[in-house]
Amino acid sequence: MTRAPHLASRLQGFGTTVFAEMSALAVATGSINLGQGFPDQPGPPEVLDVARAAIGTAHDQYPPGPGQLDLRTAVAEHQQRFRGLTYDPADEVLVTAGATEALTAALLALLEPGDEVVLFEPMYDSYAAAVAMAGGVLRPVRLRPPVVAAGEVSREPWTFDEADLRAAVTPRARLLLLNTPHNPTGKVLTAAELALLAEVAQDADLLVLTDEVYEHLVFSGAEHVSPATLPGMRERTLVVSSGGKTFSTTGWKIGWVCGPAPLVAAVRTAKQFLTYVNGGPFQPAIAAGLRLPDDYFRHVAHDLEQHRDLLVTGLAEAGLPVVSPQATYFGTVDVRPVQPDGDGWAFCRSLPERAGVVAVPTEVFYAPEHAALGRHLVRFAFCKQEEVLGEAVARLRRMR
Repeated sequence: MTRAPHLASRLQGFGTTVFAEMSALAVATGSINLGQGFPDQPGPPEVLDVARAAIGTAHDQYPPGPGQLDLRTAVAEHQQRFRGLTYDPADEVLVTAGATEALTAALLALLEPGDEVVLFEPMYDSYAAAVAMAGGVLRPVRLRPPVVAAGEVSREPWTFDEADLRAAVTPRARLLLLNTPHNPTGKVLTAAELALLAEVAQDADLLVLTDEVYEHLVFSGAEHVSPATLPGMRERTLVVSSGGKTFSTTGWKIGWVCGPAPLVAAVRTAKQFLTYVNGGPFQPAIAAGLRLPDDYFRHVAHDLEQHRDLLVTGLAEAGLPVVSPQATYFGTVDVRPVQPDGDGWAFCRSLPERAGVVAVPTEVFYAPEHAALGRHLVRFAFCKQEEVLGEAVARLRRMR
């Protein structure tokens, strides 16, 4: 990777994302891309048709800075309908350029240089960069995968130790950054875990920023509960989500943040100097999506669960130990049975030649000083059409 000598010191170490590298590798080798988490089929016509109709109208111009009122209203209705949370569309909902901008703007708005951010590791890769841009300091808490034998599938969740969590909260801690359902592990926080996190946040007077973009992609046996619903948490919590995963429109980049008006106002101050606004014709379309009947949200999770089962079974038949996720787009494997040195990067870079498939090394979701914890793990995405996954599974089986 080319070094960037003019890059500010706080961003040294952050280069081209692994998703760009692995997606380019998939194109160059003609491999099936199970690395980057984007669907390969269109979203619901009820959503797409609204966007098509909006193009060529006044929606092509700048929307209001906080987002179109109809979308903010739809977000508030959605939060009431699915989470029992009440937000005022006027000043407690802000539309953003995807969840990534919402999270970055929140960190830029709320952190002073040297403030510490407590979060779980492995972590989605933008978190570390956004905290660095805000001048913050990461305090990761380790998530541990279940022990799985070669060729087996575990449906046990990743876990963390309470002692590790409490030790990460120092007097400099300012914010607790949560991701549930969690990428890359697919973990859904349990009621007991959420209660512990709420206790820790309130005892230390932490702000809470929660990334819930996979809120509707939760599988049998698990239930997503927003941390903001717990007693004493709404007033300190910003809830982030987006329409990209739920409606298979990841390229539209329509996200939002909900929370108490003073916190949302702070985020809006930072956000207006990032993209300012975006996606005019897509905002009414996502509003329509959020108002789809309950059956849509049930079916999208059910269909994805079937795709999960297809992929994790194939990975196990390829001789890999597999952790089956409770939610999200991703399953995790331990590569050591087929890569004796346990080098996940080497496995991913050789996989196109070995099997015609692309995956992502989990190591990239750890802080550099903790990378060894995820060195032997690799993430595969199953948000693809069934015939694509079937072909990928057939290729992976031949690898064994």
